[in-house]
Amino acid sequence: MSTAPSARLKELGLALPPVVPPVAAYVPALRAGDFVYTSGQLPLVAGELQAAGKVGAEVTPEQAQEMARICGLNALAAIDALVGIDAVEQVVKVVGFVASAPGFSGQPQVINGASELFGEVFGEAGKHARSAVGVAELPLNAAVEVEMIVRVRG
Repeated sequence: MSTAPSARLKELGLALPPVVPPVAAYVPALRAGDFVYTSGQLPLVAGELQAAGKVGAEVTPEQAQEMARICGLNALAAIDALVGIDAVEQVVKVVGFVASAPGFSGQPQVINGASELFGEVFGEAGKHARSAVGVAELPLNAAVEVEMIVRVRG
């Protein structure tokens, strides 16, 4: 894809939100050499959690997929604030955590909300390795949390 990620976001009608302030002792993103690592991002919009509870109980898989997309936007905002979104050369790894009700096994489809966003924004450079993990609880009773690693220009 030849379009810069910042321009692609505009084409998609998306704007990066303000960086979500940490809820504990960490930074939103950290650069180490050619890589930026984000902290886990929750589906917070203007400081408000967009979905609480377990996926497969209080939260539908479709709602959770949208929450993963919001988490992805928050991760991109953290990267943008640190190095600029257009410095991203490759999305390397995405890890998604899904607060799952007993018997819920659709974690990969939920985290597709973030993965598909990264493909839309970065094209081929948005293809990444990934883990989608079901967990018992997440901070603030969030339904989804996403973190990522990207390679950036020197």
